Amino acid sequence: MRVLQLGPYPPPHGGVQSNLVAIRNFLRRRQIPCAVINITRHRKAEADEVYCPKNSGALLRLLFRLKYDIVHLHIGGMLTNRLLGLSLVCCLMPGRKVVLTFHSGGYPSSRAGRRSGPRSLTGFVFRRFDRLIGVNPAIMEFFRKLGVPSTRTRLIYPHSFSGIDGPATLPQEISDFFRAHSPTLISVGLLEPEYDLALQIEALGRVRQTFPSAGLVIVGSGRLESELRSRISVQDCASHILLCGDVPHQSTLQAISLSDIMLRTTLYDGDAVSLREALYLGVPVIASDNGMRPQGVMLIPGQNLDALCDAIERVVNAQVKKSTPFLLADETNIEAVFRLYLELSGEG
Repeated sequence: MRVLQLGPYPPPHGGVQSNLVAIRNFLRRRQIPCAVINITRHRKAEADEVYCPKNSGALLRLLFRLKYDIVHLHIGGMLTNRLLGLSLVCCLMPGRKVVLTFHSGGYPSSRAGRRSGPRSLTGFVFRRFDRLIGVNPAIMEFFRKLGVPSTRTRLIYPHSFSGIDGPATLPQEISDFFRAHSPTLISVGLLEPEYDLALQIEALGRVRQTFPSAGLVIVGSGRLESELRSRISVQDCASHILLCGDVPHQSTLQAISLSDIMLRTTLYDGDAVSLREALYLGVPVIASDNGMRPQGVMLIPGQNLDALCDAIERVVNAQVKKSTPFLLADETNIEAVFRLYLELSGEG
C-alpha cells in the first residue's frame, strides 16, 4: 500500500497540518510509503517526498506521475471552487481509492454550507469520494445532508498525542519570557481572523492590572502577523506579549507544558488539536464555546472580553493546579484512519 496525502503541510503549524503529519509519521513507522503534496501558498524546498507545486499544472502532473494506491485529501477553512475542482480530479483518477477529511468546523453553519444539498456542486463532488471523514458530528450531519451514504462516512476526530519525544529545546527568547512572567498564558494556532487574537491581546492589558507579572505567548503564523505586531506595538503591555511565529512541534508542546493557561478564542472552530494537547499535558484551558469542546475545558461566550478576563482571574485566583499529564501516546484516531486505508486497499 502506498499513500499520497494532499493538504497543508507545516509551516505554519495548525490543526489540519498536525493531523496530516501525524498520519504520515504513523504510516512511515510501519514502513508504508506516504508522500505529501502541499497545496497551500506556504512553500519550502522539496525534500523527503514532500512536494510543493508552484501552480495547478504542476500539481496535476504530480498526481499523474507519483505512484500511490490511496489519495487522502485534507480540506480546512472555506470550501472554494478550486478545492472542489481538485477533489473532483482526485476522484476521477483511475485505479485509486480517494479519501477526504473535511476539517472545516464552521463550514456547515456558514451561508454556503447551509445552502448546499444533494443537487449542489458540493453534494455531487462529495459523493464521488470512496470515503469521507468528518472531524465532528456537525460535519457528519453535513455529509448526510449532501446525500452521502452513511456506509461511506466515518467520524474520526483529528487529534492524537505522541508525547514529548525527549527533551525539547525552547528558543532562548521564549525561555526568557517564561522566566520573566507569571502567570503565563499561551495561544497556539494560525494567525487568522477566525482565532480572534485581538481579544487576547486586549485581555492581557486588563489581566495585568490584577496580575502585574502576567504575560501572553502567541505561537503560530498566518496572514495577520503584520497586523497583530502593529496592534501589539501600541499596547501599554507590548513588552509582555510574545508573538513568536512558528515553533517546532516538540518545542511548542514544551511551551504549553510550562504555561499556566491555554487560551482558545475563536469565531468558529472545530476540534482543536492544540487544545487537546494542552489537556493531555495537564494545562487548564479557557475556550470559546463552540458546542463541541471536550470535558475539562472552561467555556466562555465568543467575542466576550469580560468573560475571558473573568475566566482567567478565576483560574489564577483558584490556584488551579495542573492535572497529572497524560504522557502516554494516544494515537487511537490515527489508527482508525489506518484501518480505513486497509479496508479500502483490501488488506484489512
